[in-house]
Amino acid sequence: MTGGSPARAVPSLFAARGLHYGWAVAAVTFLTMLVTAGAVGAPGVLILPLQQEFGWSTAEISSALALRLVLFGLMGPFAAALMNRYGPRRIVLIALGLIGASLAASLAMDRLWQLVLLWGVGVGLGTGLTALVLGATVATRWFAKRRGLVVGLLTASSATGQLIVLPVLAGLTEAQGWRTALVLICGLLALAGLGVFLLMRDSPEEIGLLPYGETAPAPGGAPVPVASTGPLEALREAARTRVFWILFATFFICGASTNGLIQTHFVPLCADFGLRPVEAASVLAAMGVFDFVGTVASGWLSDRYDNRWLLFWYYGLRGLSLIALPFTDFTFAGLSLFAVFYGLDWIATVPPTVKLTAARFGRARANLVFGWVFAGHQLGAAAAAYGAGLSRSELASYLPAFFAAGALCIIGAALILMIGRPRAEPSALPAAVPAK
Repeated sequence: MTGGSPARAVPSLFAARGLHYGWAVAAVTFLTMLVTAGAVGAPGVLILPLQQEFGWSTAEISSALALRLVLFGLMGPFAAALMNRYGPRRIVLIALGLIGASLAASLAMDRLWQLVLLWGVGVGLGTGLTALVLGATVATRWFAKRRGLVVGLLTASSATGQLIVLPVLAGLTEAQGWRTALVLICGLLALAGLGVFLLMRDSPEEIGLLPYGETAPAPGGAPVPVASTGPLEALREAARTRVFWILFATFFICGASTNGLIQTHFVPLCADFGLRPVEAASVLAAMGVFDFVGTVASGWLSDRYDNRWLLFWYYGLRGLSLIALPFTDFTFAGLSLFAVFYGLDWIATVPPTVKLTAARFGRARANLVFGWVFAGHQLGAAAAAYGAGLSRSELASYLPAFFAAGALCIIGAALILMIGRPRAEPSALPAAVPAK
């Protein structure tokens, strides 16, 4: 958008009602991240139908899903750089088109290499462009106040996507086949794309606004600049510090114990213990309810308390819940307790990690460095996705992978306390950054 009359028409409606347009941008970002989270999580529901139709092993399918998670993470810092250069709106539209095209093409696949290309490469690249870096960028550009809360809300969108989408996909797959479920995902992607096209703007300056809570422009009337460094240079600078490697390692553990393990393999794990896919997806949905509450609360807490200790408790409690899962006997009562305990801190780690990254690496480089930290998250997710599938194929059990993930979380809780007490962070993230 150029900032002319069409670009200002919808924002003017919000202004007339006393609403800052940043909330509209946050809402359409929430929808986008919700739908793409459904696209990322969908393969976990479809592993068993693909095995039944094509005869592929769990390890073979998991190899494609692991590649998807690697690319999903590695795109983070490059997505941040592309958004800084071209604006979030254009990049998000390209990403949604790539995801939709890959899933639509997979309706006709019948070879394993096609699964790897479409779900591994296509979906991995597309979802990587709309991952947590998008939420951090939008919160950075549009909000000077309530930033921690906005990060929490946008992070929680993935839980909401799981809550809404996965049980529906499981039901459709069971009743009408996995292709019908993918058609639904494609339709939701198109809806999100329409919302982005109509409502998203690249920055408040584009429509003559200041970020929410900002009372005066930056000195000289110019917005806070974006880092002039590229993603690789930002990595080289950050990699010289111990803080970066601690955050990278703990987020690796976070990914290994969430997306790669529970999101990918929970449904087939439950099937090993006699639960139908719809029942297992319902447990995931319950986790999504509590994760939404936990992540929003974490955003609120991260604005008020020491983020290191928040992460200590999040990782420690998650580890205990994973170690305890096999002892629930997969009864309704046992899984319900696990859904509450695990769900509350599924991705509650994100707001404190974003805050620590921004406080330690500066306002202008916040989204670039967090992109690399998030890459660690998805490398961990990929390792767990493949490792758990290999455990199921070679040992006929997922349980060793769950015990290993629980132990890693305990290690992560200890690691995070190796970061010294953070400096004051009143300006941890930039109030606004230009579209280019």
